[in-house]
Amino acid sequence: MISADLIENRLVVWNRSDSRKLFSSGFFGKPIGIAKPKQNEFDVPIILDLLEGYYLLSRKEIEVSKGNRRIAEKALLDICKKEYAQFSEKLLTYNKLREAGFVVTSGIKFGADFAAYERGPGLDHAPYLVRVMSASTRISSTDIVLAGRLATTVRKQFIIAVPDPQAQNVTFLGFDWWRA
Repeated sequence: MISADLIENRLVVWNRSDSRKLFSSGFFGKPIGIAKPKQNEFDVPIILDLLEGYYLLSRKEIEVSKGNRRIAEKALLDICKKEYAQFSEKLLTYNKLREAGFVVTSGIKFGADFAAYERGPGLDHAPYLVRVMSASTRISSTDIVLAGRLATTVRKQFIIAVPDPQAQNVTFLGFDWWRA
């Protein structure tokens, strides 16, 4: 079992072989100190954000500890809910994107929740930026234009994900920008 240590709001996989294994199995985590890692060409630990760490723990792919104490799935879920706004909705969206075969990374540098790749970072560019919103969220036309302009600038499609936790389903709304 791959071990990860909970340090503040991140998980660290110290074992370098395990780090490469997780990264190469789905681009999980970020190798410490390497901005654009190749598939398996690094020899450093990786850092997982809480969402992907919880995803892996819930699938029994990793175990999580803090100090010498193992963290149960429920305890990590509680930590995640304190750290993330809309954690359950974001996790459901992350799960659906992963199930659909996408490699999902943080989209924060693009002003989105996720960037979704067809093959993976370094192999292709993420064609989609995904923002998670509840069905009751009001979005203005200005918000849509801003998101669309950003996505167009970085050559990506802007997607709004509307999760329904009751039905365990997510509706994805894509925006295409056309020039007249």
